[in-house]
Amino acid sequence: MTTQTIRNSTAVWRAADTRHHLHPFTDFQGLAAEGGSRIITKAEGVWLEDSEGARILDGMSGLWCVNVGYGRERLAKAAYEQMLALPYYNTFFKTATPPSIELSEKLAALTPEGLSRVFYASSGSEANDTIARMVRRYWQLAGQPARRNIISRHNGYHGSTMAAASLGGMQPMHELDGLPLPGFHHVRQPYWFGEGGDMSPADFGIAAAKAIEDKILELGPETVAAFIGEPIQGAGGVIIPPESYWPEVQRICKAHDILLIADEVICGFGRTGHWFGSNLYDIKPDMMTLAKGITSGYLPLSAVMVGDRVADLLWSEGGEFAHGFTYSGHPVACAVALENIAIIEEEKLVERVHDDTGPYLQQQLASLAEHPLVGEVRGVGFIGAIELVTDKASRGRFNPKGRAGTLCRDHCVKIGVVSRAVGDTMVVAPPLTLTREEADELVKRLRLALDGAAADLNIK
Repeated sequence: MTTQTIRNSTAVWRAADTRHHLHPFTDFQGLAAEGGSRIITKAEGVWLEDSEGARILDGMSGLWCVNVGYGRERLAKAAYEQMLALPYYNTFFKTATPPSIELSEKLAALTPEGLSRVFYASSGSEANDTIARMVRRYWQLAGQPARRNIISRHNGYHGSTMAAASLGGMQPMHELDGLPLPGFHHVRQPYWFGEGGDMSPADFGIAAAKAIEDKILELGPETVAAFIGEPIQGAGGVIIPPESYWPEVQRICKAHDILLIADEVICGFGRTGHWFGSNLYDIKPDMMTLAKGITSGYLPLSAVMVGDRVADLLWSEGGEFAHGFTYSGHPVACAVALENIAIIEEEKLVERVHDDTGPYLQQQLASLAEHPLVGEVRGVGFIGAIELVTDKASRGRFNPKGRAGTLCRDHCVKIGVVSRAVGDTMVVAPPLTLTREEADELVKRLRLALDGAAADLNIK
């Protein structure tokens, strides 16, 4: 298709999209008023191309997921070859396929010790729904059916289905339809910059963890089934916990015999410079949620890693676990996941992010802290956040919340870089293949967007 043909198609695509397509997390009327969607037609490496031929640096890996970058012919071939051999069969009724078996073996080897069994779904939301049901089933079998309450954090994100949104702590999602469902409870997040006040990060980490214990005692330990948390909160604004936080969370869960669940949907498969965020913080979870980077977004797939404590009881005493999905363990998705993991291993992307490009990206992002609009820059590996403030010394916030973030995001769109605004926090999570030169370009464009937003806000 020629460039001119593509340009002539943009208006047609936008009009059809507006008439027929309901986008997720979108103000439909607002989108139509802006003239419709940006139409992405191609991608290669860390670069997108839209229907007008503009090149855009993808600083968000799609939705935190395209870890190995775009245009990987190996992944396309893996899908094609598996489709020819066996395009689909289910894993119900005591049946399996070679890709689902081989991927299970590989995931058990990669994830923290003791996570030896895998349950498949197609999204992080489905996986976390599965966890909610599996946790409650476990405690029934363990002779403690009253343990039904699950604790998570305000501003945590665990998906958008009814149960997953209840697990998460996003207030706008709860307000949409009267969530959370019964049995889901939320405590403060380990957000030192926004909520730490005059406390040191170490003291605040302990205080944020104590909120979990306070909630356990309030509900009654005999009624609490599990605590779930992202090692680093992603969609909540890249909340990187103080070093004191996760050790204390683990102590609390162990003291009260609470299952600990690590949601690795964003942190997994190299994002932090470790295979999993649990490796970074030495978390030893009873269960783990995987998605996104498991296939680098090339096909939908998610997985629940189940620790021996839970799996052994389900295996020996559980009878039928009446839960599952048509596409659980889809052979094509599993084949692509295996090839995706092979690419990560062969190209040493985790090691590269840990030793080279990750520290370099963080160093370059840190230079933005001098900008008059920026109150803090934080990050690890290939995930980072830029806090926008009215005043650096007081950490002054904008009113209304999100005003600065929206302006900065809009300038990012004009400049040709993808960065996400979470309130007044700009977040980035580029593909793990980003080079030093591309990191320079990413930060250069982010700086220009900050300049534009500061001018709009009259901040000098």
